[in-house]
Amino acid sequence: MAEDATGETIRVLVVDDHQVVRRGLRTFLEVQDGIEVVGEAADGARGVELAESLAPDVVLMDVVMPGMDGIEAMRELRARGNSARVLVVTSFTEHRTVVPALRAGAVGYVYKDVDPDALAGAIRAVHAGHVLLQPELAQALLSEEPPAEGRAAALTDRENEVLALIADGRSNREIARALHLSEKTVKTHVSNILMKLDLADRTQAALFAVRSGLVS
Repeated sequence: MAEDATGETIRVLVVDDHQVVRRGLRTFLEVQDGIEVVGEAADGARGVELAESLAPDVVLMDVVMPGMDGIEAMRELRARGNSARVLVVTSFTEHRTVVPALRAGAVGYVYKDVDPDALAGAIRAVHAGHVLLQPELAQALLSEEPPAEGRAAALTDRENEVLALIADGRSNREIARALHLSEKTVKTHVSNILMKLDLADRTQAALFAVRSGLVS
């Protein structure tokens, strides 16, 4: 597999209980530069095992599967501190299906009939640190819980700047460039933001920023 423009090969794990879907996703991705499918799993439990042993950069995760479903698998990956970015691949459009997946740690979602180039673009985007969140899903998430102004007061001015850029979908590299900081410094700020706000990931941080009025 050829490297992409950054010189990296993005390692992808596909987790879906339908073999035809797994084959289709693999076929889509085999012709994309800089993306390599390193494994497949037919259920969430096996997906967690392979995510631990293969250390993929991105996991394409179905939501509804027998045994351990995608949401439970994402919770398990988070509990284990696995750093893979999870992109949900679903045929379900209802908020009741996608919202729990985002709360469990997914950084975005695409539909199973996605165009191959769009799928590759989504994988590259989440690998770069972006959060792929449609406006209607963000609104559904925002309506579920009130903002927590008390926690926001603990952030420094610089942390608020970083948080606003996270909510704007910027990667650490882009935030570093915008604020004239090193990526290492940005990573430290992001970690501090998550700790102070008692949040699990960038998706929750982006939603917190919207709830708190930091961004529209």
